[in-house]
Amino acid sequence: MSMQCHHVDTIRTVTPGSKGCEECLKIGQEWVHLRLCRQCGHVGCCDDSPGRHATAHFHATRHPIIEGYDPPEGWGWCYVDAIMVTLPNQTPQVGPIPRYY
Repeated sequence: MSMQCHHVDTIRTVTPGSKGCEECLKIGQEWVHLRLCRQCGHVGCCDDSPGRHATAHFHATRHPIIEGYDPPEGWGWCYVDAIMVTLPNQTPQVGPIPRYY
């Protein structure tokens, strides 16, 4: 039985909130990859980064869908259903995005 995401209705066309992980930029921390919240535009770092700010954003807001964002990768992930999601569009990069790894 194939799984499907039950949260695709939360996907929005968003404007990225920053040119890097919002929290890492504030505290001068490095990140590995960026993730974009497809509900509000928050830019956070991936779980391989020390801050894990994209996942922290999910836990704080319950916004379920992220997009791989640096460079724009076009894939989506639902935290709640723990599956890849096909996004209706790809978010253009607000750049240049600084490299911190």
